[in-house]
Amino acid sequence: MPPRPNYRSLSIALALLTGSAGATDLVYTPVNPSFGGHPANGPSLLASATATNNHIAKDSLGRSSLLDQSPLGQFNQSLERMVLSQLASAATSKLTGPDGRLMPGTFSTSNFTITVIDLGGGVLRITTTDKTTGATTSFEVRQ
Repeated sequence: MPPRPNYRSLSIALALLTGSAGATDLVYTPVNPSFGGHPANGPSLLASATATNNHIAKDSLGRSSLLDQSPLGQFNQSLERMVLSQLASAATSKLTGPDGRLMPGTFSTSNFTITVIDLGGGVLRITTTDKTTGATTSFEVRQ
């Protein structure tokens, strides 16, 4: 005759396995310091975002930054900035008087027209116009 199962030990094992289930409320804890997380999380989140960033930064003219360019591209962009700086220096020297202050007047290059207008009260408006596109930009300075 086969051995009889021990129902008592089976029922004890079953009771232990089905023990009571406890539940608690879920609590959201922010990670990002911008949204209330711990400030020490900031550097690691920034490092992770920087490492996974695959976007190429562009300047206002749509060119990629110097760090993302080839050496030739970097050289050309630096050369362009140097030439524009020299043009700005030449324009400034034509528009300044012997005392070094800006004088009202107009200065033209092959690509730009720079106009200095005295608004009174020591305020000058400097307007630069691109001759090819007609685009203008201006700012005011106090002397």
